[in-house]
Amino acid sequence: MYLCIDIGGTAIKYGVTDAAGTFAAHGSMPTEAQEHGGPGIVRKVNALVRTAQEKHALRGVAISTAGMVDPAAGSILYALEASIPQYQGVNWKVVMRENFDLPAAVENDVNCAALGELWKGAGRGASSFFAMTVGTSIGGCLVMDGRVVHGAAGSAGEIAYMRVPGGRLHERCSAAGLVSAVCRAKGLSDGSLDGHDVFDFLAKGDPAAQKEVALLIESLADAITNVVCVVNPERIVLGGGIMAQEAVMRPRVEDALRTRLSPPVYAATELSFAATGNDAGMLGALYHFLQEQGV
Repeated sequence: MYLCIDIGGTAIKYGVTDAAGTFAAHGSMPTEAQEHGGPGIVRKVNALVRTAQEKHALRGVAISTAGMVDPAAGSILYALEASIPQYQGVNWKVVMRENFDLPAAVENDVNCAALGELWKGAGRGASSFFAMTVGTSIGGCLVMDGRVVHGAAGSAGEIAYMRVPGGRLHERCSAAGLVSAVCRAKGLSDGSLDGHDVFDFLAKGDPAAQKEVALLIESLADAITNVVCVVNPERIVLGGGIMAQEAVMRPRVEDALRTRLSPPVYAATELSFAATGNDAGMLGALYHFLQEQGV
């Protein structure tokens, strides 16, 4: 059995699974990144491993994590201090080896989500695809021939920094930005709505929700067009909380892309929506572990 851990800025999800990706246990706990930073995350993960070892014969630990990652070394290359203080420099492979004598594999969380879709979801059968996760921010990952493209600095796919009309993609195309914009438009205090509320308003024809969702789609379509122009992937896979609203989002995104891409390119670019849900990061972390171990 393997322990899979998905470390996000808000929650740490974990599960025990076999090599086929069948879960025997699931759980989640708050990250408390602001309160305890990287050292607190290390303590929480160590406790998870100890507990799992009491119940299962673990063969390794597969970690998906926020931040820029050096998968070969197993370390955190860069993490925003504003998001997870004192996390940069943590080496998960060393922590797992020294504390538990267990092998570990570590990869960025968006990359893991893409690998989860490659293995069990919307990326299956594609020779190339670009995954976009629209959540608190927006992340991306390019998969070519079954492998994540990391780039020279390990930052390939960091589309939150992409420039689109109006600013960076993070500012124009994130769930957090969408909710804040609708709150402002309706004269509500920031934090008084969530994504579900926005789509409830949208379903009722609310003008503010209609306007802000339309603006998000315009920026998302600009970003997809930029990616397609450079990489020309076989498939675009959209995930994250906003993209769970496939029935609402798919026709709008397709219409926006149809006006941006030439007809041959549009016809050759398949649009898919993520299928593995909350398990994507853990499944991708396991897939990456098995790849590293040659299993």
